[in-house]
Amino acid sequence: MGWVEHAIWWHVYPLGAVGAPVREPDAAPAPHRLDRLLPWLDHVVALGANGLLLGPVFASSTHGYDTTDHYRVDPRLGTDADLDRLLAAARERGLRVLLDGVFHHVGAEHPLVAQVLAEGRDGPRAGLLRVDWDHPDGPRTADFEGHRALVALNHDDPAVAAYVTDVMTHWLDRGVDGWRLDAAYAVPPAFWARVLPAVRERHPDAWVVGEVIHGDYAGVVAASGMDSVTQYELWKAVWSSLLDRNFWELDHALGRHTTLLEAFVPQTFVGNHDVTRIATQVGPEAAVLALVVLMTVGGVPSLYYGDELGWTGLKEEREGGDDAIRPALPASPADLDDGARASLAVHRELVALRRRHAWLHTARTTADELSNTRYRYTATSADGAHRLHVELDVTDAPHATVRDADGTVLFAR
Repeated sequence: MGWVEHAIWWHVYPLGAVGAPVREPDAAPAPHRLDRLLPWLDHVVALGANGLLLGPVFASSTHGYDTTDHYRVDPRLGTDADLDRLLAAARERGLRVLLDGVFHHVGAEHPLVAQVLAEGRDGPRAGLLRVDWDHPDGPRTADFEGHRALVALNHDDPAVAAYVTDVMTHWLDRGVDGWRLDAAYAVPPAFWARVLPAVRERHPDAWVVGEVIHGDYAGVVAASGMDSVTQYELWKAVWSSLLDRNFWELDHALGRHTTLLEAFVPQTFVGNHDVTRIATQVGPEAAVLALVVLMTVGGVPSLYYGDELGWTGLKEEREGGDDAIRPALPASPADLDDGARASLAVHRELVALRRRHAWLHTARTTADELSNTRYRYTATSADGAHRLHVELDVTDAPHATVRDADGTVLFAR
């Protein structure tokens, strides 16, 4: 699937971006809120991205990851027709679309949960969920990381593999280009190895990236058949190196990253729907350096909506602790203030640099100078024919420079 070599995703959390209620009832009778993303598609194109990575869009109880129907658009977002309209508008602009598939678990209010418990251990659907039928307090479903509202599917049951295959294929048939597999790290790789070949029989060009936070990334990709996984190790090294003024950590992570590129191309990011925004984590000036790294190293990069506008937001471990990093977008890009426009200009410049050097998709990095507060590295194409020189410095005020092979300055801040 050669199109992935040029992919740069704009990652949006739909429920937050369109201002849908998350924990309270929806008072709007027919909200059609997905339409609020339509004015932002031209913004994505102008940014230089060419993909729309959508967070959860399926019917759910609260935050989108407690799915109640994988075949239905969340009523708080709109209808199937609204999603079709968004997909069509994206295609008209040359934007690929990725959906977020929550297949480790379902929401406790998913009809399947009540059916399984009502039918009992010998019921026709008993094997679909992980249930402790002999629990002292009565049948007890397994959950996701202690969240009782998230009920774990039984990935050893062939019927679960068939169900997930059908869901993935259904939406690929409807026009999406691939999947982000939520909590893929909590699902046995052998499960994906059963599902993905069947999906690719009908959609060989679909791209599949798994959410994997730590562990043997290359091993997971090889065993599961996924195309990529989320590069959390590099994400952490980028922000903590800038925050702690310790580029040794970044250099170590880039060494490991280069090794991964021998096996697959990771999905890279400096922000997403689950983490504190980069401008809050390291400050707006150092956030530019984080973006420089993202756009000059190998990977399939994604930009989290609002990061390109300089937005801030702190993730907290509490009820509602994600709200600050999942806010509503303005009605249209015309409503942006001067600060957002200035941040957007920097992002456009660096995304354009990435676009002009498509070989960066699989670029390897080597260190040229390294200290706690100063780091110079060279990004080289896999065939050795092209290179860029990158300089990061946080000795005083953070600044970065990117030069072509002949020393021409391509970016400086």
